[in-house]
Amino acid sequence: MPPKPWKIINSKRDTSFRVFSLRTDTARSPRNGTVYDFYILESNPWVNVIPVTEDEQVILVRQYRHGIRDLTLEIPGGLVDEGDTPEEAAWRELAEETGYTAREMIPLGFVHPNPAIQNNKCYTFLAKNAYRAGEQHQDSAEDIEVVVHHLRDIPDLIRHEAITHSLVIVAFYRYFMEFRGQKL
Repeated sequence: MPPKPWKIINSKRDTSFRVFSLRTDTARSPRNGTVYDFYILESNPWVNVIPVTEDEQVILVRQYRHGIRDLTLEIPGGLVDEGDTPEEAAWRELAEETGYTAREMIPLGFVHPNPAIQNNKCYTFLAKNAYRAGEQHQDSAEDIEVVVHHLRDIPDLIRHEAITHSLVIVAFYRYFMEFRGQKL
């Protein structure tokens, strides 16, 4: 017999931070009737952007991540601001983090980053025919280096753990599933 949804008895927002809030849900198990507390990180949706130039160069970003206390190689991305669509956020994050824009922004779908403890989605977009349009406009808490690699090198960068951010790997997986063997 498949699992059933749990009955929510109570839900309250505990603490709000800049990029997420902590929510406590008290819920009853449909299987055994026991009541449990669950702690959820609430956040706006996120976006990831795979910027690919006309000659199949991928525009990546290298930045320090406090969670792992190390640098990561990623694609541009960030929070969807209140009132913005994921696509609007994708255009904004691409420009702010890299100084690039694109001829077209193609949605590749979304994933739930960690549905056990998070409520948000992460949308992935392909910025097709990306090109340099200006300077980076980083937030004061960002320090981002733009790094360029050929599209054909991405699987090896993942395989050799130069790219380790799970949402970036998922974004490239979606990209390669959609466009495998196709010239952009």
